Order: sequence, then structure tokens, then C-alpha cells
Amino acid sequence: MNITGRKLFVKALLEEEVDTIFAYPGGMVTDIIDELYKTPEIKVVLPRHEQALIHEAEGYARATGKTAVCLVTSGPGATNTITGIADAFYDSIPLIIFTGQVSQGLIGNDAFQEVDIVGMTRSVVKYGVTVSNRDALGRTIKMAFQIAPTGKPGPVLIDIPKDIQLAQGDSDYPSYVDIRGYKPNSSVHVGQLKKAYKLLKNAENPIILAGGGINISRSNDLLQQFAEQTNVPVVTTVMGKGSMSYDHPLYIGNCGMHGRYAANKAVSECDVLFSIGTRFNDRITGDLNEFAPKASIVHIDIDTASISRNVVVDVPVVCDAKAALTKLLEWAEPKDTEDWITRIETWDKEHPLKMRSDLGLCPQTIMEGINNVFPEGIVVTDVGQHQMWAGQYININSKKQMIMSGGLGTMGFGFPAAIGAKIGARDKDVVCITGDGGMQMNMQELATSIIEKANVTVCILNNQYLGMVKQFQQLFYGKRYKITCLRQNVDCPSDCKGPSNACPPYVPDFVKWAESYGALGLRVTEPGQIEDALREAKANETTTIIEFIIASDELVLPMVKGGNAMSEMILK
Repeated sequence: MNITGRKLFVKALLEEEVDTIFAYPGGMVTDIIDELYKTPEIKVVLPRHEQALIHEAEGYARATGKTAVCLVTSGPGATNTITGIADAFYDSIPLIIFTGQVSQGLIGNDAFQEVDIVGMTRSVVKYGVTVSNRDALGRTIKMAFQIAPTGKPGPVLIDIPKDIQLAQGDSDYPSYVDIRGYKPNSSVHVGQLKKAYKLLKNAENPIILAGGGINISRSNDLLQQFAEQTNVPVVTTVMGKGSMSYDHPLYIGNCGMHGRYAANKAVSECDVLFSIGTRFNDRITGDLNEFAPKASIVHIDIDTASISRNVVVDVPVVCDAKAALTKLLEWAEPKDTEDWITRIETWDKEHPLKMRSDLGLCPQTIMEGINNVFPEGIVVTDVGQHQMWAGQYININSKKQMIMSGGLGTMGFGFPAAIGAKIGARDKDVVCITGDGGMQMNMQELATSIIEKANVTVCILNNQYLGMVKQFQQLFYGKRYKITCLRQNVDCPSDCKGPSNACPPYVPDFVKWAESYGALGLRVTEPGQIEDALREAKANETTTIIEFIIASDELVLPMVKGGNAMSEMILK
């Protein structure tokens, strides 16, 4: 029996057990939207912007472990997704993005809302293709669902011309397709893994470096067991936070540009760095010539291309983190690392991770308030200083998950990703930690949050600046605050050196803005108000926006200037 392409599209989603799709309508997907209208089994979420749509899908995928599905129209609908697609690519989030396209007879003629979205996204998708034959539609969709979540997860883009959506063809949807050239590694090279473990076994001062691959593969428990059985301390990347429970005695903290002093010292002084699921980006390594200078380095990662790309390693192992840890646990034996652990504890006591709290509303105190009121659930951050403070002070364990934009560092990610996480995990509390700059990049999604009843608690740390760039200007550019002050207007002097009594009022009023959407808006200016506001938000039955007014000169410390060695930390 023959059916139209649009019917096969919906049939494929049902076969793949897709229950939610993030979609924005337009002329080149109206036929598919009409078919979805007839399919109540699939919930269609309508965001207010296509970039936010992708971020919502990312949050959904991270919260559920499922492959998220997106649908947008051609032209600007498709191009608006590119930032989110790149974000998902760098953070290994499984998404399938379906884009509408003009009919094939119009392609190449500069038709209305025609763009080559496959060409535009080629470098930031695992696979991208325009369907040119109705008979290939089912196979192509099945390929997308096989490729996106396997190997190193990531986004897949399928561009469907309007004539393919309407054309008649076979109704069969394959249960599996053999994809030539795509053979993701699912095995463990036992010989290489034994070499890696032998290095660890013979080390005197070993460190396990856990990256985002631990969280992606959901092998947190295995990592903790391996650390316990070998008695080897663990540091994490920012994306690897949560790989070990925050209160585990073997967990030191995050390392890297804004890492804990003891964690960076441990990496600099260790003799074996046993890394799992990290690609060694520059925010972790700093000066490559000075990264872990005393160590033999083991690199376990699912992505062959990541091995020795940034850091030349001694023992490469290409495999999934869960498969590697499962095998390593068969060999794990306890080591005497007490002297090494004592040295690390001494470094931590010399320079503990702590902010001054005697000067008003302190970011650390806000994070501790969130820990107290929300001991379980999902914490989603945007990008900026608040993200680093959250990475430093939010407690993550098996009952709490952290979601953030890591590789691309996308401002505007946090709020829509929190909405998507809540849609995927209705039974969990979801807290979004954002800045006043990042919040304004996708603040229109408050409508999506209210309409979908995806009630999240949004904590805006308002320092009236684009804080991370302002921190660089403060420390390295002579306090020349150009286009980072969010209060600046046309009447302000161009050579502003910081806030004064002459500054204009802040725009917008976040409390009034929240209320205009039907959300609850609260403003916190004193430390004693923090937990009361958070408890009110937790009990509220709609989304709550809490604006925390913090000092504009708060810094994220420790800090390593870009390109410097990780041992060269700015501490004060």
C-alpha cells in the first residue's frame, strides 16, 4: 500500500516511540503539521523562536536520555536553528532536526525561503542530507534514528522537500538499515585498556580526570566504584561535574580555567592522568606545553578524532566510557594513595574554594541556598560567570543533575533548556541559573513555559553587566568597560570606568516582565531573603522568576588567563 511522505514521516515517529516533538510551523512543513494534528499520541511543543526550540530539545534529551526530535520550516526557520545544532554537536546531544524545503523543481532558483541548510550545517552535524527520492524517505529517517544516539551522540539533519512530503510511496518503515561507512565502535580493545590500567596500577600519584562522557554514557556509578576500588582521587571537567558525588571523599572538584586550586594542582603534580570521556579542550588544558607536565596520560574516549588531537597521550583507548569502566572493574585493586591524598587535602586547605560573604548578596550564598531548598532535581545553567559559580558551588549527586552548554558556550541556552528538561521530567524540580545578559537572549520562552505548564524556578544573577567579558576587562584591559554594561544608554560617557550614582535605571524590570506573562516575579537584595524566595518558588504552581541583585565587581576565582599554564592561577 502506498502512502504520502508526510504520513510515512508520522508513522516513522510512532515506530520510534517519539512522544514529543519541538516544532515551529511554516509553509514548507504545513503538510507535516497537518498530519501531526491527526496524531494525538505525539505531543507538539511550540516554542517562540527556533534557536530556543533546539535548546529546549537539548534540555529534553539531557533530562530523559532520549533522542529529541525537532521540526522547522525552510529558510529562516532552518537558519535560526544553526546555533543550537552547533551547541548539540559540541556537547554530544542526540537530536534529529527535520527541516522543510521548497519543492525540488525550485531548488537552486532562489525560491522564497530556500536555503541550503544541509551545506550550512555540514560541519556541525553527524549526518545531513536532503531527501531527493520518496522511496528513500523511510530509510533516511531510520538512519537518523540510528546515527544520532550511537557512537559519539550528536545532531542529524534531514531536509525534506515539499514534493517529497506529498508524493506517494511505499508505506514500509524499516526496523534497521545497514549504513555503509558508519560503524561506531562498541567493543573494548582489551590490550590497550590493560596497558592503561598497568600505568595506573604502578603510579604513585595518580588522578582520574572524568569528562562529560561519563554523564552522557550514564556510567557515574561505575566511575565511583572504580575510584573506590583503586583508591584514586577524581577531578572533573565542568561538563563532567556529577560524575562523582560532590561529597565523596575521593572527589576533589572541577579543574580547568576556573577550577578548584587543589584540582589544578593535582593535575599539575600527578604522575598518571587517567582521563575518561573528555576531549581536552583549551579551558581544561591551558598552555599545552605545561599541561600535566609530570604525567603519563591515558585517554579513553568514544571519539577516535579526539584522541591526541589536543593533548598527545601515552595510551589511547577508543571506546565508550561505560564499556571501559565495566572491564576495568574486573581488574581494579586497591592502591596505597594516602600520602598523595593528604597532599591534595593540604592544597585545598591552603586555598579553599570560598567567596567573601560579608559584602552583601554573594553568589556562593545563593548557590548554597539552592542546594538547601532543591537537594534533588535538575539544575540548568546559562553561560557566563553564574555558570562558573554554579559549577563551583552547586552540589551534584545521584539525585541531582546539571545541564549546561559547554563546548560552544551559548548564551541564551539556559532558560529554554530548563523548559525542555521540565517537559521531559515533569516529576522533577528544575532550577535555571542564568545571568541578566543570557536571560534576555531567549526571554520570550517564558510564554512557552507558561503555556506548557513547564514550571521552572529561574534564578537571575543580575550584576548589570555581561559579567564574564567584564571580568576580562577588569583584570586585563584596564577597566575599559566597552559594551558590557547593560545599563548604558546613549547619554552615558563612552569611557565608562564602572557604575556610579549617575547611571541610568536598569532595563527591563524583571519582576514586572514576569508578571506580564502570568509568572511569579520576586526580587532578592539581602542574604536573609534567599531561601524564603526559593521556597516560595518551589511551592508556586507557575514558573517563578527570582532576580538576585549582586555586586557588579564579583569575580569568578580561581582563574587562569587564557593560554597560561593551569598552575598559574589568579586567586585574589
